[in-house]
Amino acid sequence: MFALCIESSHARGMGHFYRALNLADGLAKAGLEYTFFLNDHTPSRQILVARGVPHRVVDLEDLSGNWEASLIQQHGITLWVNDRLDTDVRHAEHVKAAGVPLVTFDDRGTGAVLADLHVAALAFDPQESLAGARVLRGADYLILNPQITDHTRVRKQCSSILVTLGGSDTYGVTVKVVELLKEMGLTATVVAGPAFMHMALLDDVLTEGFTVKRGVPSMVEEFYRHDLAITGGGITPFEANASGLPCIVIANEFFEIPVGMALEKLGGSRFAGHHEALSLPLFSTDLGLEYMSQAGMRNIGLQGTQRVVSELTDLRKV
Repeated sequence: MFALCIESSHARGMGHFYRALNLADGLAKAGLEYTFFLNDHTPSRQILVARGVPHRVVDLEDLSGNWEASLIQQHGITLWVNDRLDTDVRHAEHVKAAGVPLVTFDDRGTGAVLADLHVAALAFDPQESLAGARVLRGADYLILNPQITDHTRVRKQCSSILVTLGGSDTYGVTVKVVELLKEMGLTATVVAGPAFMHMALLDDVLTEGFTVKRGVPSMVEEFYRHDLAITGGGITPFEANASGLPCIVIANEFFEIPVGMALEKLGGSRFAGHHEALSLPLFSTDLGLEYMSQAGMRNIGLQGTQRVVSELTDLRKV
């Protein structure tokens, strides 16, 4: 049994949660059992319940109770996976003391040093030192939605724009993007994620021509309907680019800046900078969409999940 320990919230966002769902799909295809352990976040729990995913709410802020050891024993955990961005060394010590291998994803916390494996698919700063006994870094280890395979196409002209700034959009960047698009005389379809808390502000700036969607059942299917996406600097632009959808990437957090720059180098995206510095023009009207679309599909593969699942399986056997 694999433990997938996730933090999901308005402040943290839901990118870690969605990546874990994709990993869970890969584990299931490999015949491996798993359960989610996560903080009490209603939108995330609703998704897990709707999908019938085994899960349990835990207090991730409890660093002294050693709830990890109890869960490892109760559920027969043989491998513990963290996708929480910043884990604490006290938590990692509890997991390791229980005698199971520890894996972490894109972890900048003190707990990463005790990880047997650190999967850092979003680490693109060559000067950054990452902790862990073994580190796998870069786009080869991206865990992307498997639906992409059936929803790819080359874009040649921009007739439809999609705005999707994450499951929570912590800083309300969606509102600013809509205002900038209006100033450019453009409209878009706006996806408000399940933990989006800025709807009143968004309603105040919306005008005719903009469409707002909530509860989108499949973002990959939504990608297919559009020719350009404006996204944050997490997993979303990689999934969009892999499907042939070019992106304008905005860094919601400072650590997303190297990600945005890397995406631009891969060819499928343009990086617009950090959200605090956004201004007109948001993007050039001559983006070269066909080149970007083809570059995204060519340079972002869909084998990352299989690679990671294989690594996890091998680690559990050690």
